[in-house]
Amino acid sequence: MPQLRQECLWEFVTKPTVASQALAGEHQADVCVIGGGITGLSAAIHLLEQGKSVILLEAWKIGHGGSGRNVGLVNAGTWIRPDDVEATLGHKQGSRLNKALGDAPGEVFAMIERLGIDCQAQHQGTLHMAHNATGIADLEARHQQWTRRGADVELLTGAQCQEYCGTDKISAALLDRRAGTINPMGYTQGLAGAVARLGGKVFQQSSVEGLEREGDGWRVKTARGSVRADKVVISTGAYTEGDWSNLQKHFFRGYYYQVASTPLQGAAADKVLPHGQGSWDTRTVLSSIRRDDQGRLLLGSLGRVDNKPAWFVRSWADRIQSHYYPELGKVEWEMHWTGCIDFTPDHLMRLFEPAPGLVAVTGYNGRGNTTGTVIGRAFAEFLLKDDPDSLPVPFSPMKAVSAPSLRTAFYESGFSLYHAGQCLRVVL
Repeated sequence: MPQLRQECLWEFVTKPTVASQALAGEHQADVCVIGGGITGLSAAIHLLEQGKSVILLEAWKIGHGGSGRNVGLVNAGTWIRPDDVEATLGHKQGSRLNKALGDAPGEVFAMIERLGIDCQAQHQGTLHMAHNATGIADLEARHQQWTRRGADVELLTGAQCQEYCGTDKISAALLDRRAGTINPMGYTQGLAGAVARLGGKVFQQSSVEGLEREGDGWRVKTARGSVRADKVVISTGAYTEGDWSNLQKHFFRGYYYQVASTPLQGAAADKVLPHGQGSWDTRTVLSSIRRDDQGRLLLGSLGRVDNKPAWFVRSWADRIQSHYYPELGKVEWEMHWTGCIDFTPDHLMRLFEPAPGLVAVTGYNGRGNTTGTVIGRAFAEFLLKDDPDSLPVPFSPMKAVSAPSLRTAFYESGFSLYHAGQCLRVVL
């Protein structure tokens, strides 16, 4: 039996595209981007393509956060239904956001093709799988709402559903052909490589310790250097650290873990998601299921396992796999990893402009591959044109989320108890 190790699969299979160099000394640029994930890199690319000089600072290494360790689903829309988006934001703003994020998978795959990024891109759609009658009703509502907006979605049932999902435990699934899957670290590293090719400077291991107004611009300070910039983009997401920003007050952290098998072969393995879609079910504490290009089975769920023993991780993965795909028999699990998500109470992101020339975002709620790509471009356009219409949603007031640490602890306790029940085969 191979040892189950704590390591992110996507980092394991992806080569870095930029040299690891920390900021030292004083530097100057038109724009300083803080955060080396998808949002910051997307913003940097669009700014560089318009002739602006850009310095990007990453506290750890490119893709260290959610951008490099997520499931790799290239989803359309937000976590909540499109009608609910418009009910929350109003018809005008809500429909604008639905349109922007409904089109977002196409923007991601166009970026991959344009920049020649090698990231296991599969534009075959995704499957949202109903695990019970309530789940079916939810998918029927989503199908109706997206169809009304012209989206290429189909509600699969019966034999077609079982064939696409590869299991008889699912009676309905929403196939969203706009969507797809990627290796998220490969995508993030590919964006970083494009930034470097365009002349941008990328500094890793360069945690920001200070952000101050200096004249009509900004001074961004790290332990060993600083950047003088006309404008600043803060795109640190759930991995925001330090007291130089109060962005941490505007979301609460949640966790998501994944477990990857050794590569699977054979007739039984070929029936698991045979058309290349990534998937997730409708459970409140959901399970995500996908394959990679080597045939590995990747399972994931809300919560963290970096603080749990290997037997717990293996027991949970065995439980999910044996329920959905018992024909696989005994599966060997190779690695597991945990990432962090920036949640908001209404599951909608927040854009901020704390001061002229300073923009920030938080609250992707687990939809960063698409949303980050779109917001990075939108921030670049806003900084270039100073036009709020460049943004898919208006800037929000700086209103803190109440008791973020308590929210994190509450949800994590619930997730851990639920997963313990799954391991003990008390619940599924």
